[in-house]
Amino acid sequence: MAMITSVTMNFPHISTHNISSNPIFSPICTNNSCNYSSSSSVPISSNSIRLSSSIAYSEQVIVSHNVNLWTHLRKNHKIKVICARSEPLKVMISGAPASGKGTQCELIVQKFGLVHISTGDLLRAELSAGTDIGNKAKEYMNAGRLVPDEIVTAMVTTRLSKEDAKVKGWLLDGYPRTLAQAESLERLNIRPDIYIVLDVPDEILIDRCVGRRLDPLTGKIYHVTNFPPETEDIKARLITRPDDTEEKVKSRLQIYKQNSEAILPVYSDIMNKIDGNRGKDAVFAEIDSLLSRVQKEEQDARKSEESVISSTQADMISLRKDWRGIPTRLNNIPHSREIREYFYTDVLQATQRAVNDGKTRLKIEINIPELNPSMDVYRIGTLMELIRVLALSFADDGKRVKVCVQGSMGEGALAGMPLQLAGSRKILEYMDWGDYGALGNFVNIGSIGGKEVEKQDDLFILVAPQNAVGNCIIDDMRAMTDAAGNRPIILVNPKLKDLPASSGIMQTMGRDKRLEYAASFEICYQFRLLYYAGTQYPIMGALRMSYPYPYELYKRVDESPGKEKYISLATFAKRPSIDEMNDAFEGKSRNQEKKAEGFWGFLSGIL
Repeated sequence: MAMITSVTMNFPHISTHNISSNPIFSPICTNNSCNYSSSSSVPISSNSIRLSSSIAYSEQVIVSHNVNLWTHLRKNHKIKVICARSEPLKVMISGAPASGKGTQCELIVQKFGLVHISTGDLLRAELSAGTDIGNKAKEYMNAGRLVPDEIVTAMVTTRLSKEDAKVKGWLLDGYPRTLAQAESLERLNIRPDIYIVLDVPDEILIDRCVGRRLDPLTGKIYHVTNFPPETEDIKARLITRPDDTEEKVKSRLQIYKQNSEAILPVYSDIMNKIDGNRGKDAVFAEIDSLLSRVQKEEQDARKSEESVISSTQADMISLRKDWRGIPTRLNNIPHSREIREYFYTDVLQATQRAVNDGKTRLKIEINIPELNPSMDVYRIGTLMELIRVLALSFADDGKRVKVCVQGSMGEGALAGMPLQLAGSRKILEYMDWGDYGALGNFVNIGSIGGKEVEKQDDLFILVAPQNAVGNCIIDDMRAMTDAAGNRPIILVNPKLKDLPASSGIMQTMGRDKRLEYAASFEICYQFRLLYYAGTQYPIMGALRMSYPYPYELYKRVDESPGKEKYISLATFAKRPSIDEMNDAFEGKSRNQEKKAEGFWGFLSGIL
């Protein structure tokens, strides 16, 4: 049995892979995901506890088992789940040297009261205080080397975790500077509400830099034409900074452009480019308008979300006594037919609700032990049963369903398909599809690709689409979604992590676009069990989401030998982070600050 390796941390004791935010890698909200792999050589302290999530995951929502109640809710409450965002405003601002970023940061802090965070200030503070991070950074600086991204990110995340930043919100000034830093923040689910870029023509930037003068006595910056000194005495002592020559400015601009272009795809959905070639008041007026609008949207979203959750929870409570809860003894395989049918029904009802609400790009992640993709192969019969239930149920509603399995990928020595799918199409063709001639009429078997889309098809179910080393299924999927238009496409247990070819070409060329496309599918059902890291026993708890209801976290409790139950710990409007689940298991409030000790404690959340 293949085990999932978890990230080791000194303080959290739960690790959930592919439960992040996102984002995503559509980084706007964490309701989407991007598969990253991470490894750590961080030493674990003697009192560390580690958990891993592998096989399955669940949120307990009673309403998913009552279609009549769902109809009533849709009619009377007009439920729409909104991705929740935290209360304080979170802002990132980027700009080339001399773009006026420092001035705008001052104005933003004055107006909105955000905590201003710049890596230069943080590094100087760490060095001055002689902290573990500061001493480690000093070693690199003394050796004439750049401070590694993980150390810089550790400083930033440590500062963001302080109470003032949580309460007041934060303004990240010129950070992240590189794609690696941006990806580190994404993995930690640290994401701004808005990403501001000050855009100034190169010739203006060069003039601003070359014309700058520094008063060594006061540290004040002047410009020979735009902001001349007040007196002749001040003018006489002004100096030109060594890095403000035209040659060095052009070099700095080139580096900035390369880094900013690499980062932009990460924040493209929340980026706002502002013309910085104006007076500071005109520039700030536009920034003020943007931030005020985001702040209002935050408040409206929270009110709407609170209303949605309260109304759905009231109806959930009314039916809780009639709901049997999460099945027990889930580590015992093969599962009984009762357990399998429970999950088939659970998945079906969530998917039907999403399709009825007009959703067209959907994703199901149902990783019960018999469908665990971390195993060597699928228990293919269970997967095919789930596909058959979905296809026949939509066919019963009069829809023509095409069930698609990817064919062989590559040519010659590279020909083949992912091992887990070998023979699955034949199994589908030979399965019992009932006595009413559904197969061939309302249900057809096909491959993944644009050419498979026909006019009579109403809905497509893709069986565990997955990339293979050196080959990418995403191009075929994109062609299919383009041809399908607004017809629903449902992915069942996809594995769309970007895998490199032997030459490394697949890993780099078009990677951002592939990840963005993979993240465009909205999760309508997820179920995952939570385990101690490196084990698949005992089960610690479960996390479940069934569209359109929130995530709910459960803890498994032994009642007596051979008997167990799942008790509800917390609900979440969006997929919870590792820290949020740890807090729930430990009984901590959601805004309680966690503390890690020492330099490695800071880095443990990153590596």
